[in-house]
Amino acid sequence: MNIESTVRSAFLKHFTRDADFVVKAPGRVNLIGEHTDYNDGFVLPCAIEYATYIAVAPRTDSTVNVLALDCNNEVDSFSVGQELAHHQTQSWSNYVRGVVDELQKRGHQLTGCDICITGNVPQGAGLSSSAALEVGIAYAFNHLCDLFIERKEIAKIGQAAENNFVGCNCGIMDQLISACGQQGQALGIDCQSLDLIEVSINEGMTIMMINSNVKRGLVDSEYNLRREQCYAGAEAFSKPSLRHVSIEEYEANKAQLDPQVAKRVEHIVYENARTLAAMQAFTDNDIGRLSKLMAQSHASMRDLFEITTVQIDALVEIIDNVLGDKGGVRMTGGGFGGCVVAFVPNVMVAEVTAAIESQYQQQTGIKESIYTSLPASGVSVIRA
Repeated sequence: MNIESTVRSAFLKHFTRDADFVVKAPGRVNLIGEHTDYNDGFVLPCAIEYATYIAVAPRTDSTVNVLALDCNNEVDSFSVGQELAHHQTQSWSNYVRGVVDELQKRGHQLTGCDICITGNVPQGAGLSSSAALEVGIAYAFNHLCDLFIERKEIAKIGQAAENNFVGCNCGIMDQLISACGQQGQALGIDCQSLDLIEVSINEGMTIMMINSNVKRGLVDSEYNLRREQCYAGAEAFSKPSLRHVSIEEYEANKAQLDPQVAKRVEHIVYENARTLAAMQAFTDNDIGRLSKLMAQSHASMRDLFEITTVQIDALVEIIDNVLGDKGGVRMTGGGFGGCVVAFVPNVMVAEVTAAIESQYQQQTGIKESIYTSLPASGVSVIRA
């Protein structure tokens, strides 16, 4: 049974009626451009074929009932048209409530509905299951209530829900790619203007995502500390954000910076340049150039931003030893565990997989999880 059928049949069983429609919101993987988003910089993610599925049917009252299949069939119930409080014990509920809260703050009139949620975006792997949920819920209400909200705004609502209600100070990238992804393409995002640059992905290449299964201690404190260090760096240059600091400016003034701040700034300034270069390399199908850029990005996250782990570094090395300059590999996501992303020729996927399976657990004592995907479309409605 496919996931859409699963969510429809669970909806029918729980609510004793059919869902009107299903929303499919993809997760994402970031190919290059890490921690640049909240510095108003550039990122290059693509939506993936792993997604959150949300079955919905309207109600005649103001009640919203939510069933979360992947959270032990937990349920939540609240009313639209009034101020929403946090759910004290179910963290997933706050992503749903947060989106509804943001929609209402923007003056949208919402109606009650029954909702069932499931999906196959690996949770805690850094592939954005939370953004997929936020974008999916916003898109579901958009469709249900004829709100006519455009996709970039859907992304902003998801981000605002996570910032303001859930309390995680994330950038815009995850929600934007889940909302705006294009089949067969990555999207270069200018995180300051939200301009989107379509970047074609060669059909002869596969995107591999390998979860290290190191539980992400993306300890909020570490993430927030990196943000503070970046903001301190921007302030030292009297700039609104590190996006506005050139490589030349950084190199001329780095000696005056606090050493820790200097390392963080160096990563961001060069990572922005690498991301723009990678967009061009994808467009030119210059895999050798891409291989170098991804390797430099990983080294920078390891040595300057200090967000990798020994297991992540081992995984990158195992893959790099097989790929050489025929593809690229780097850590992806916020850091401190999670996934690496590899851009691999289709004909080498089996060889890369075999190397990981024979070496990673032996070296680290942890069993990996391997996912492959082509670039997928953004959020959509599947009719009955």
